[in-house]
Amino acid sequence: MAKAYIIGTCDTKGPELGFMRDLIEAAGVPTCLVDVSTGPEGEGDTRVDVMAIEVAACHPDGYKAVLALEDRGEAVAAMKIALVHFMAGRADIGGAIGAGGSGNTDLVAAALRSLPVGLPKMLVSTVGSGDVSPYVGPSDIAMVYSVTDVAGLNKISRKVLGNAAHAMAGMLANIVPPAADRPAVALSMFGVTTPCVEMVRDALEAQYDCLIFHATGTGGQSMEKLADSGLVVGAIDATTTEVCDHIAGGVFSAGPERFDRLAASGLPYVGSCGALDMVNFGARETVPARYDERTFYIHNANVTLMRTTPEECEAIGTFIGEKLNTFTGPVRFLIPEKGVSLIDAEGQPFFDPAADAVLFAALKATVQETDNRRVLSLPLHINDPAFAAALVDSWNEIAGETV
Repeated sequence: MAKAYIIGTCDTKGPELGFMRDLIEAAGVPTCLVDVSTGPEGEGDTRVDVMAIEVAACHPDGYKAVLALEDRGEAVAAMKIALVHFMAGRADIGGAIGAGGSGNTDLVAAALRSLPVGLPKMLVSTVGSGDVSPYVGPSDIAMVYSVTDVAGLNKISRKVLGNAAHAMAGMLANIVPPAADRPAVALSMFGVTTPCVEMVRDALEAQYDCLIFHATGTGGQSMEKLADSGLVVGAIDATTTEVCDHIAGGVFSAGPERFDRLAASGLPYVGSCGALDMVNFGARETVPARYDERTFYIHNANVTLMRTTPEECEAIGTFIGEKLNTFTGPVRFLIPEKGVSLIDAEGQPFFDPAADAVLFAALKATVQETDNRRVLSLPLHINDPAFAAALVDSWNEIAGETV
């Protein structure tokens, strides 16, 4: 059986980490206790399997780039880099768990995020009840709030740490039944592109396991994480709206790295302009004052949509086009000339053919077309059944060559 890796700063959390290790081993699961201490006191648990200096030696600049630093913050940041490299070189990881405060959480979370989706990963953390998105990112890390500080074993911490240890042991000891033996394809969707994506799914689900991701920033990141982990055979990225939020400061940005992992994967990629007419914010009062004169649509009490301007559309089209030029696999990008969302249609609040035209022109002017990379314009709305069929046809054209 693969091992449960217990990771933390043994100079300050040795008893707590050792407690979890003992419970996991008692459940019949082998373990590996990894110390990531940067302090001068050394390991605080006598049964450490991997010493801090061994982890630090995995830093690209050697162990001194970690353990010779006098500033604790700099040392922890360097150890984080070393730990990611260390974990990448281990072939026996069945799952991983860490425990500690915000510093330990940040350090260990980076390594957990680097592990494949589906591999068990947990963090018992003092910050586990707040906004954990910076720690979890696009990964499937289970966060457990420690309730008390991870500073000694007491009647509360023993329960919380013990439950987490038993959960980790259970995940390693029990096999998840495999899904149907179909290749998985990733699809991106928003409420305003749901008809399109559901038609694509219906057309493909007999042959493919269709994984749909909500384009909310972390949704796009998660989709690309699966591509990076080799868990999908390609993507039908119909809803690229996260770029709008990156360009205009909305709340659903996937960051400037959107498309990068897909581009590097070499997997077949079919994309489109889904919901590029909107920037997402929270409740109306949360929208920055500089946008007060813009066109808004109140989706619900906590979601406010703002129509993209021609200037923003040009930046969005250029951004996507430049990213498409970096793809190493086959690309088809389809442009729906009659509208890009449910509310970007004639008679709807975001209908703006002039802004859409700027978007489409920027895309076509930026993409360097080849036999392997093509942009196709169709006189259809994105939610037209014929447009969904065109996405499927493009997928079958390029996926048939590689999948």
